[in-house]
Amino acid sequence: MFDVQREMLDDVMTRARAAGVTNIIAEQGDARNLPYPDATFDGAYLVGVLGEIPDGDAALRELWRVLKPDGRLVIGEVFFDPDFVGFATLTGRAAQASFAFERKLGGSLSYLARFRRIAARDGQP
Repeated sequence: MFDVQREMLDDVMTRARAAGVTNIIAEQGDARNLPYPDATFDGAYLVGVLGEIPDGDAALRELWRVLKPDGRLVIGEVFFDPDFVGFATLTGRAAQASFAFERKLGGSLSYLARFRRIAARDGQP
């Protein structure tokens, strides 16, 4: 788990321990500069987060960098969130970061969208 807010990390870890879940590592940091090597992860999952990041496009590029070549990115949004990112906006931004849309679950007010990491264009995500 990765978050900029220590309180959120502490809350998740407290809940995980109470549920007997022990395979979570909480790390605090900035999504625009992820502290992981290239091609580290098989997947990444964000829910109600992208709109809160000051430069969400930089975060998408960082996610592209840390995902393996066949990695998947799932982004969820819920309309009542004040930082809601609409589906059309999301797919455009994801495409700019070299993610190909694969599947959407839900409607226009609440959805999960899955993307596949694709080769960068002109050497850049």
